[in-house]
Amino acid sequence: MSAPKLQTTPSYTSNRGAPPISRQASAMSTPISRQTTADRDPLNGHVGHLTEPQQRALSDFKRTIAEQRLYVPASESTGEKSSHDDATLLRFLRARKFNIPGALAQFKDTEQWRQTNQIDSLYEHFDVTSYEEARKVYPQWTGRRDKRGIPIYVYVISQLDNKNMAAYNKGASSKWTQAKGSTPPKLLRLFALYENMLQFVLPLCTHLPDRPSPEAPISSTCNIVDISGVGLKQFWNLKSHMQDASTLATAHYPETLDRIFVIGAPSFFPTVWSWIKKWFDPVTTSKIHILGAGDARRTLANFIDPADLPKKYGGELDWDFGMTPILDPNARQAVGELEKGSHHWVEGPVIWELPPGQEPKAVAVGSVGGKDRREVVAIMHTEELQGNGVVGNGIPPNGMASSGMPPNGAPLNGAPPNGMPVNGMGGGYPPDKPGVDGVDAANGSQPALSSQFQNVKI
Repeated sequence: MSAPKLQTTPSYTSNRGAPPISRQASAMSTPISRQTTADRDPLNGHVGHLTEPQQRALSDFKRTIAEQRLYVPASESTGEKSSHDDATLLRFLRARKFNIPGALAQFKDTEQWRQTNQIDSLYEHFDVTSYEEARKVYPQWTGRRDKRGIPIYVYVISQLDNKNMAAYNKGASSKWTQAKGSTPPKLLRLFALYENMLQFVLPLCTHLPDRPSPEAPISSTCNIVDISGVGLKQFWNLKSHMQDASTLATAHYPETLDRIFVIGAPSFFPTVWSWIKKWFDPVTTSKIHILGAGDARRTLANFIDPADLPKKYGGELDWDFGMTPILDPNARQAVGELEKGSHHWVEGPVIWELPPGQEPKAVAVGSVGGKDRREVVAIMHTEELQGNGVVGNGIPPNGMASSGMPPNGAPLNGAPPNGMPVNGMGGGYPPDKPGVDGVDAANGSQPALSSQFQNVKI
């Protein structure tokens, strides 16, 4: 059985070699191999890139979920923002190919899941030590972005040995979170990491204008999965760990995976692939690209600048799995200069808050020693961003994820007041139904924040 081949894709050109945040991003190059709607516009189905049928579907979807009290529109009279932004709603529509009944079913199920498991409470009160333990066994953000501005995550499977997995599973207890529900604690720790990606990483990347399409919020991740040196027995032992996480993430965090590059595949990988591909829907499977030893460096270079690619994979970035993120110069400038001699990255959960009339603030939350913390650790410098016309795309109000919760926090007809997650794997859920324009394009979690940002104490 052959592994999936990398589809023909454009070679994106980055403009991050220019002075930090000094000019508008250059236009994104377009594929020339096909002439479908999605190929003419790689962001088809995203904010600012909707066809007329897709725009109508979005409007109809908003009306439908508002009628079911799953969504609160923005209010001009009070100035309250909508409970969920368009980027979030479009993720659910793209996952169902703009089929409204299918998107509604997944959206409603996710709202109920978030309420049952108190996902927002989970993230706000998550024990910092437990969070860092979970971070060791899931994909980690490098602090860098690909040529399209999408955050790059790396997952080294060989690090998930028996010792590390035993320690992770042993640490799955109720003491580290106030959230309760039917989802196993070890998986709830995974979703605390997804929420970090949603509530910190993606908004930060959205606000940086040095990317080809700054009008479209960043809602997905680019992933490098390194399986070199992993034996068949280790794969088998990890099967349940990866399958459970993939299945649940696919259901509740749709369309947050742009693509996965799998490198270092052993000769027996076709056997492993026969298990893995069953965990995902066809759209998600199409985003997984298995690269041969001779193709990895060349292919990754098409999507990632050398300065943003770890040395291990042919780039220039001095970063390896287990390290804290290293922000690129433009991101560092946007959130504050690196303190002299400091490379500390604040551990645990972090959220963005947007106080009225103030610049967005990154706030470290979670708990330490059983006591909740709330400390401003960074400020987004919006002056230069405003000059590039992109402020407003990503930092959510009141520290909520861009999916948000209802502005007044009121329950929605028994549905959760919590907002939608903006993260996870692929699209799948129930079987796809015919949708609008055959959309199947898509756009992954971890760490916290740093004193690379301007440190501020409340």
